[in-house]
Amino acid sequence: MEEKIILKRKIYDKLLEWKEKYAPDYVLFLKGARRVGKTTIAEDFGKKEYKSFITVNFQRANDTIKDLFVNGLMDLDYFFNVLQMQYKKTLYPRESLIILDEIQLFPKARQALKTLLEDKRFDYIETGSLAGITKKSKKTEILIPSEEYSLEMFPLDFEEFLWANDDTFTMSIIKDHYQNLKPFGPKLNKEILRRFREYMCVGGMPQSVIAFVKTKNYEMVDFAKKEILALYRNDIK
Repeated sequence: MEEKIILKRKIYDKLLEWKEKYAPDYVLFLKGARRVGKTTIAEDFGKKEYKSFITVNFQRANDTIKDLFVNGLMDLDYFFNVLQMQYKKTLYPRESLIILDEIQLFPKARQALKTLLEDKRFDYIETGSLAGITKKSKKTEILIPSEEYSLEMFPLDFEEFLWANDDTFTMSIIKDHYQNLKPFGPKLNKEILRRFREYMCVGGMPQSVIAFVKTKNYEMVDFAKKEILALYRNDIK
C-alpha cells in the first residue's frame, strides 16, 4: 500500500498553540475552502500530539452517531462509550482528541459542543466551511457555542511548496539577500524564478502539489486541479 504524503504546514504551530493555551476550554474551529487540507492536518495533529483520536465525519456518520449528539448528552459516560464502540478506538481523559469533520452537514453537533466542553475530558477540533455552518445554523436555529478558537486554513504558500519538494534552503537564501540588500546575480535569480514558476503552475492546493511531488508531470497536476474545480462547480450548483 502506497504511503500517504503528509505535507508540512505552517498552521501546525498554531494548532499547538491552541492545545497549550486554550484547550480544553475552547474547541478549535478549523475553517477554510474545500480541499485545502483541513481534515489531513487535524488527523496528523491527533496522531502526533495525542495518545488517541477519533474522527467523526458527518458525511459518513450513521444514525446512531447523529442521534448521540442530539439525545445522548444527558449521560456523557454513555456518550463516550458508544463513540468508542462505534469507532473501535479507546479514548483517554486529557490525552485524546475528537475531530468533528464536515460539521456543516450536521449543525446540531456544533451545539452539542457546549455540553462536551463543560465536561473537559477531551479536546475537540471542528472542520468545515464557515459559510455552510452559518447558513445551516440559522436554518436550524441552533445555539452556537461561544467557546470557539477559530483558525482559517489556506492553500500552500511558496515556502510550504518548497518544503513539499524537499527544499529547505531557497527561502533562507531569499530572506538573507532581502535583509542584507544583496543582489542575487543572474544564475541564482534564474534558479529561484524557475522554482517560483513551478509554484505558479502547480498552485497551492495539496492535491495538485502531491501530484507534482509524486510525478513531476504537469498533465497529472492539471488533472488534479480539474477535479478540484469540478467539485467547486458542483458545490456552487
